[in-house]
Amino acid sequence: MTSPALIAFDLDDTLAPSKEPIDSRMASLLLALLQKVDVAIISGGNETQFRTQVIARLGAIDGESAARLHLLPTCGTRYLRHDGADFSPLYAHDLSAEQKSDALTALREEAERLGLWEAQPWGEILEDRGSQITFSALGQKAPREAKHDWDPSGAKRESLRDAVASRLPDLEVRSGGSTSIDITLAGIDKAFGMKQLAEHTSIPLGSMLFYGDRLDEGGNDYPVLAIGVPSVAVEGWEDTADKLDELLRTL
Repeated sequence: MTSPALIAFDLDDTLAPSKEPIDSRMASLLLALLQKVDVAIISGGNETQFRTQVIARLGAIDGESAARLHLLPTCGTRYLRHDGADFSPLYAHDLSAEQKSDALTALREEAERLGLWEAQPWGEILEDRGSQITFSALGQKAPREAKHDWDPSGAKRESLRDAVASRLPDLEVRSGGSTSIDITLAGIDKAFGMKQLAEHTSIPLGSMLFYGDRLDEGGNDYPVLAIGVPSVAVEGWEDTADKLDELLRTL
């Protein structure tokens, strides 16, 4: 694709190291893209992460650029657009109190049963993100190296996902990042978020371009590829930055 109308990104390990702010180089690249095309970011992270990892690093973004930026936290269960003053939700598909309770209980009990409940985590293991419940095996603030070493094959995440999914047949349970399990309303994943983008922007999926680090089958970016969005696999934010340098020369 030589001229996409919208460029979308995963966040953690695509635009920045997990839960860390984007680098100044990446901020400059995103601002340069926003001068030319719409830009979307879709991730399992919550709204606060989007604000600290991305928005705070873009500085005094001009109004036209802000209007081109689409933010989809918690895998598209929320969709934020700039209203002239701040980024505000167009929608939020929150879980009910009962669904949250069931999800939190199932995650803890099954993790304990499988020996995957960490006794000394880096921060909270379970997080209520409103529209998503997230299990982080080593805690929300675990260092990148520890997360990378915890489950390189993905077997631990899959065993926990399968066990929890069998208890929550009416909810969507999927592997998230390298140590996480995400639970949302049924039928919601990154493909859902991309379809919402297409509906709200009138930009066809085939005219979008997506960058992600987990496009392998079973990865949390794979649903985007599976619905026909042209996609680019990356290995860390530096690789993304190098590829964006090349793309900007063609826009």
